[in-house]
Amino acid sequence: MDHPILGQTALAYSPVIDRNRAVIATRLTVLPLVPGAPLDAGALLDAISEAWPVGGTQLWLNVTSETLLHDLMVAQPATHILMEVPAFMAGDAANIAPIQTLAANGNTLLLKGRPLQELPKEVLPCFKHSIIDFEDDRRIHSGSGAQAPSTAPAGTVRTISHVQAGVTNVADMETAFRKGAMAVLGWPIDDVIQEGSKPADQPALQVIVQLIDQVHRGEDIEVLENTLKRDPPLAFKLMRYINSPAFGLSVEISSFRHAIMILGYQRLKRWLALLLATASKDPNMRPVMFAAVRRGLLMEELARISGDDEMRNELFICGVFSLLDRMFRQPFNVLLKTIPVPERVYQALADESGPYEPYFQLVKAVEGNNVFDIKDAAERLMIDFKDINSCLLKAMANAAQLE
Repeated sequence: MDHPILGQTALAYSPVIDRNRAVIATRLTVLPLVPGAPLDAGALLDAISEAWPVGGTQLWLNVTSETLLHDLMVAQPATHILMEVPAFMAGDAANIAPIQTLAANGNTLLLKGRPLQELPKEVLPCFKHSIIDFEDDRRIHSGSGAQAPSTAPAGTVRTISHVQAGVTNVADMETAFRKGAMAVLGWPIDDVIQEGSKPADQPALQVIVQLIDQVHRGEDIEVLENTLKRDPPLAFKLMRYINSPAFGLSVEISSFRHAIMILGYQRLKRWLALLLATASKDPNMRPVMFAAVRRGLLMEELARISGDDEMRNELFICGVFSLLDRMFRQPFNVLLKTIPVPERVYQALADESGPYEPYFQLVKAVEGNNVFDIKDAAERLMIDFKDINSCLLKAMANAAQLE
């Protein structure tokens, strides 16, 4: 991806989660590296179209530069791109025409924040949802179960549904939905895992852990097949992954034995790791699985800049395993006694140390919206933003192919 704008911005992302706990879209935040610097809206749309093409999954675009956002609205992006418009810009007369045109073209518009004054009557009908931060929502912090009165002027946000931003754990997500949110923005993955927590009782997870251990020990194919037969849906999912476009095989894999013959044990172990990160049947784990897949793919792409095959494979496993403590409800220093991982992966996950820890910190930084955190993490690795953002978009495209 050779787009100059990728070297002028920092990109961050998070999931959009509906009431069924399904991830229905990705929110991409665009942060200028130099405030006030001119940025090319068309170049940005060209860059992101490779990860989110027309006809693909929805993209919610959150742009922190007022000038760039105005230019994007004028540029009229494709309708699968949802535009977030801050309330102060929605109330600006200069933006009425592009907002109306976007709505007429079929773009979904999201009003970000509470207006300080009533919006122009021509603009309000153009917005489908309002975005309210969890910490600022009086519905949640009013101290009662009843919905708190809106702080917005009459006729502005009361007639449209709301999306809760800033959700960081499962309890906040459930509270947001209980208080009427139609979706949440954020990462409900920060629940603390305590020593001695009860492990998750999910047979599919245990089967994959056993398979990873058997592959690690080089067991015969018959042993692996017998283990996989305990969970036919898991076998189907494995075959679907291996035959997906992201895997890049030129022949169709027709059986587990065939998969082992074509892939070999090391590549099979890699995809068993991916299955482990996506096998939970708990609806609240869907955002966790979304994060784990993208972490693995992004860390792998970052390793392509200067790493070898071994490093790429290990960083992939590090990323997809990085949330297993949430899925199994066990701390890593306990969990990784039962799941074989390379030493450098163990150091990053259990000890927060070693050569992979800076990559892990960068990936976590781009899951946030703080440009300073992303800059600090990038400086530790001495990777420029053009490469980081190219890796991020490539990882997003690969994740979409898997799904």
